[in-house]
Amino acid sequence: MEETEGLMAVSTRTHVSHDSHSTTTGGAWSTQRIATTALLCALAFVLTFVEIPIFPPAPWLMYDPSGIVAFVAALVYGPATGAVVAVLPWVLKTLFSFNVWGHLMAILAGVALCVPAALVARGVGGTRGLAAGMAVGGVVSLAACILGNIVVTPLYTAVSTAEVVAMIVPILLPFNLLKIILNCVVTALVQRPVSALVNR
Repeated sequence: MEETEGLMAVSTRTHVSHDSHSTTTGGAWSTQRIATTALLCALAFVLTFVEIPIFPPAPWLMYDPSGIVAFVAALVYGPATGAVVAVLPWVLKTLFSFNVWGHLMAILAGVALCVPAALVARGVGGTRGLAAGMAVGGVVSLAACILGNIVVTPLYTAVSTAEVVAMIVPILLPFNLLKIILNCVVTALVQRPVSALVNR
């Protein structure tokens, strides 16, 4: 069961960037933003193939770091860009791995984390906004992962709905919480230098 895919502003001076190069006068994406988004999508796509067992009680559950790239994109360029980077790599991966349901779950988990987090971080601003955004995004993503698995996992595996529900507390909850914490911590560490780089 490929559960890594299924079980699942910086203010201008701190964390969420209001990128002055992100749009043209007419509101369309600039060439720079399109190119940067394409690079981020390519990086996220590569990282979807990196699978790391992070939860010893359930070694078949794998973590991939592609969500970090989408999260950083959401904070630097906004939630729309984050959503694009969270979705496109998994759509492309379907050409190489036909686990459509698993990829759909990975998209759900990624979008549910980065979009609410970026919206809150940009609305509040500063370090407090980033922390609040990550807390909100983490709760939304955790709920989406749990509910998504209850609905979707029985559709493409031999695991019943009752069995999925039984796994919530001992397996699904701690695994997805650990995954969300990893994404938030690494994103918090790298998003400021990435923001400074793309806005130079």
